[in-house]
Amino acid sequence: MMSQMEGGCPVDFNTITDLFLQRNLIREATAFLLDVLKPNLPEHSFLQTKVLEINLVTFPNVADAILANGMFSHYDRPRIAQLCEKAGLYVRALQHYTELPDIKRVIVNTHAIEPQSLVEFFGTLSREWALECMKDLLLVNLRGNLQIIVQVAKEYCEQLGVDACIKIFEQFKSYEGLYFFLGSYLSSSEDPDIHFKYIEAAAKTGQIKEVERVTRESNFYDPEKTKNFLMEAKLPDARPLINVCDRFGFVPDLTHYLYSNNMLRYIEGYVQKVNPGNAPLVVGQLLDDECPEDFIKGLILSVRSLLPVEPLVEECEKRNRLRLLTQFLEHLVSEGSQDVHVHNALGKIIIDSNNNPEHFLTTNPYYDSRVVGKYCEKRDPTLAVVAYRRGQCDEELINVTNKNSLFKLQARYVVERMDADLWEKVLNPENVYRRQLIDQVVSTALPESKSPEQVSAAVKAFMTADLPHELIELLEKIVLQNSAFSGNFNLQNLLILTAIKADPSRVMDYINRLDNFDGPAVGEVAVEAQLYEEAFAIFKKFNLNVQAVNVLLDNIQNIERAVEFAFRVEEDAVWSQVAKAQLREGLVSDAIESFIRADDMTQFLDVICAAEDANVYHDLVRYLLMVRQKAKEPKVDSELIYAYAKIDRLSEIEEFILMPNVANLQNVGDRLYDEALYEAAKIIFAFISNWAKLASTLVKLRQFQGAVDAARKANSSKTWKEVCFACVDAEEFRLAQMCGLNIIIQVDDLEEVSEYYQNRGCFNELISLMESGLGLERAHMGIFTELGVLYARYRPEKLMEHIKLFSTRLNIPKLIRACDEQQHWMELTYLYIQYDEFDNAATTIMNHSPEAWDHMQFKDVAVKVANVELYYKAVHFYLQEHPDLINDLLNVLALRVDHTRVVDIMRKAGHLHLVKPYMIAVQSNNVAAVNEALNGIYVEEEDYDRLRESIDLHDNFDQIGLAQKIEKHELLEMRRVAAYIYKKAGRWKQSIALSKKDNLYKDAMETASQSGDRELAEELLIYFIEKGKKECFASCLFVCYDLIRPDIALELAWMNNMIDFAFPYLLQFIREYTGKVDELVKDKIEAQNEVKAKEKEEKDVIAQQNMYAQLLPLALPAPPMPGMGSAPGMGGFVPPPPMGGMGMPPMPPYGMPPMSSF
Repeated sequence: MMSQMEGGCPVDFNTITDLFLQRNLIREATAFLLDVLKPNLPEHSFLQTKVLEINLVTFPNVADAILANGMFSHYDRPRIAQLCEKAGLYVRALQHYTELPDIKRVIVNTHAIEPQSLVEFFGTLSREWALECMKDLLLVNLRGNLQIIVQVAKEYCEQLGVDACIKIFEQFKSYEGLYFFLGSYLSSSEDPDIHFKYIEAAAKTGQIKEVERVTRESNFYDPEKTKNFLMEAKLPDARPLINVCDRFGFVPDLTHYLYSNNMLRYIEGYVQKVNPGNAPLVVGQLLDDECPEDFIKGLILSVRSLLPVEPLVEECEKRNRLRLLTQFLEHLVSEGSQDVHVHNALGKIIIDSNNNPEHFLTTNPYYDSRVVGKYCEKRDPTLAVVAYRRGQCDEELINVTNKNSLFKLQARYVVERMDADLWEKVLNPENVYRRQLIDQVVSTALPESKSPEQVSAAVKAFMTADLPHELIELLEKIVLQNSAFSGNFNLQNLLILTAIKADPSRVMDYINRLDNFDGPAVGEVAVEAQLYEEAFAIFKKFNLNVQAVNVLLDNIQNIERAVEFAFRVEEDAVWSQVAKAQLREGLVSDAIESFIRADDMTQFLDVICAAEDANVYHDLVRYLLMVRQKAKEPKVDSELIYAYAKIDRLSEIEEFILMPNVANLQNVGDRLYDEALYEAAKIIFAFISNWAKLASTLVKLRQFQGAVDAARKANSSKTWKEVCFACVDAEEFRLAQMCGLNIIIQVDDLEEVSEYYQNRGCFNELISLMESGLGLERAHMGIFTELGVLYARYRPEKLMEHIKLFSTRLNIPKLIRACDEQQHWMELTYLYIQYDEFDNAATTIMNHSPEAWDHMQFKDVAVKVANVELYYKAVHFYLQEHPDLINDLLNVLALRVDHTRVVDIMRKAGHLHLVKPYMIAVQSNNVAAVNEALNGIYVEEEDYDRLRESIDLHDNFDQIGLAQKIEKHELLEMRRVAAYIYKKAGRWKQSIALSKKDNLYKDAMETASQSGDRELAEELLIYFIEKGKKECFASCLFVCYDLIRPDIALELAWMNNMIDFAFPYLLQFIREYTGKVDELVKDKIEAQNEVKAKEKEEKDVIAQQNMYAQLLPLALPAPPMPGMGSAPGMGGFVPPPPMGGMGMPPMPPYGMPPMSSF
């Protein structure tokens, strides 16, 4: 309550606390201080410290609760920290100490601190302080505080750093702590060092199962380092070491360690249960360690089929202990094993023991020939050849036979093998043993062979190896001498072909001696080898006359011999080849003669081209007539017509086209036209009714009337234009106009015709054409527009009339451009107006006013423009060129222009008076710039009546500025207007001062009355008294009646002997005040009457209620009614107590004293 008293407690809080403490009322003092210190203000720091001190000394639990609530924050923390330490509240002391030595002194009392609180406290320390405190705790009681340190390290490892925590545990050699700490962090870490340290800690703390689990599951520890540690640790259980070595390939080291430490049981368990696949490595290491063979054999047999044979054999072979596996391998073979490695190893053992190895090598189907052959090379090369032959190991067999000079075996193998790649390899020039092999093949291998396939393969190999001389020698022995292969078709071909390639001088002899060879093929080869006479002989021997004549023509290139040969054989095909050759050589006439002899029409296209190039159209006509008898080809008939035209046989053309034919007359006509054979073309086009081309042809022949008639039949725009342009060039303007009327009705062609006429200077003729076109039924907008453009360029006097007559049928934008280019400004303005381009029309009028301006027209245009800037440009224009009409223009634009901007323009130009009528007309808009401009003009003209009217009607202007401008004007009425402006602006003092200065007392009194300021009115009274203006004093009392206080007025009048002048005011005041009092009395009487009437009405209501109550039974008395008294026997209404409760007297109505007090 004291703390909540207004103005604060009158007694000091400290004094009250001391009073409680003097009477040993600790609890009461604490309760008092807790209540008054709730706001936790800085000025209460002493009291906060005091209440904590009291309770820390007497009731530490209370102090602990106060600190836990966090009520105070301004007490002396070092002092409280010391008291908490003395009171045994070590957690609170730690929370308040800020120096590391103090914290280290308190934190070692772990026996009295809850572990969880201590762990949470570590979270508030910096990294360096936390590590120091952890070291102190371990130093004081390693065993007792280890659990807390581990929990702290787990909780705050990210802040403290894992490495720092590990160093602390290692510093105190606390592997148990390291084990528990890293155990919680291991699953989220991939650091190899952390995983190793965990394995090390687990091993040193005897957690063998955990070591085994981590070495088996973790993928992040360093295997080499871990292996070395586990070997040095010599754990009783070798499974962790087995996990590491098996996973990371340290099996030999593992085997050596286990054998050296006599842990054979673990070796057997690893091989049999853990990883039988690594048994070869184990066996190899045991052999290196000189382990007894019996143990090794037993180990191998215990695994049997699970054991990988290949690496086992490799390990034993490296150590030359392969016979150790004999029993194991024989056991596998007896079980039916087909493993190639098993049979390879068994074969090696048999070869080493020389136990009939040839039989094994030829009969065993499972061994790898390459592996066993390699094994035999240094022991017995012939056995290696047997093994390689069995497996077709070509490269190995060649190498071993070359190395040991076994060429006979090599030759037999190569011939039997019949492999092209093998032949290519042994016959390679880089093979230093090739000569020895060839000798053996020729002398031994092939004579022994009875297989044609082997002979063929060998021959092909010799050919591929490019050994033609050796091959010829071999084939002569086989083919030319009596042998089983003498009549062999392929060998005869091969002998001739080889001779063609290697010894051409023998070819002709072989052709004459041999009959069973492929003549066409061999002949072609001879041609390719440029043995043309031999080829001719072959073809002639086999009656291949076409091929023979081709050799004469293409290779020997002797047309005379070919013609002679053709006369000898008299074959059409031969003549045909001769004709083609003659055609190629340019002997066109001879070629045509040969084609006719051959009755060959197949090459008619080439003949036509050659005849045209050679200009031998008479011979071509003979050839084409022959061709027409065999085939109906459009090309032939067309070329025949063309040939007739070239030799000027026009009558034959007319006869030919009347006969049945398949000529493409259109193409022929076009070709004749292109080559200027117009008379022939005219016949063709007339026959096929191609009027367009006929018209073009007639134009070329300068038959213009006929061309016009043909164009009329063609009725094509392109044709009309061609004829029209030709007539213009020939100055046949009548015919040109006839054509032009058919062109200009097409919109797309109109401009082309116009440009053609204009480029040739035919302006009048073009205008005449266009004027004639106006009357056409199909006359379109383009004609009217183009005529307008022509008028603009060449007949400007007709332009305006044309525009007005045909304004609705013109392309106005195009005509606008033409008028702009030709500078016809009046017509351009009219076009802009017709096109609703009012902005451009206005711009044109203003830019070219001497020709284009008309006031009425410009007014009509100006109100329709869209660009607002043109309004102001028009104002400038009129100001410069037609200032007498500017008000007329502005009145038209009044609704569209910005009046302020117009006024600024005129003010800058210095012609503001010029637009006074306009400003008067728009002043009703109450624009500030207009008002100020007009007011300035009125001031200059001293027209105070218009100025006052403007001020009254339009208030949007700088009133104070105007007032200041005219308050010193030499004209009184102007100064009076200034006072009036001050009054309107509410500057009453300035207005009154100005009126007093000019003795305008009436204005001053009215201003004071309107101001509503009592001070101003009384000051004005005093001024009139000082000036002796008694009448003005009396007038002011009435004008300012509502403002002047009666006592002041009477006092001033009495003191200055002006009672008579103030007496009318006094009478008025008394009369008004008496009327007010009468009104108040009347109102009070009416209020009392209303109260009495209300009381009477309430009594009547109560009496009515009592009358109904008497009619009820006596046993049921009526319950008391609301508002009725509880006294027995009283049925009347008890009035409510007076309203003036709370010890105050009743208030009279309206808060006024009784009337009797007056």
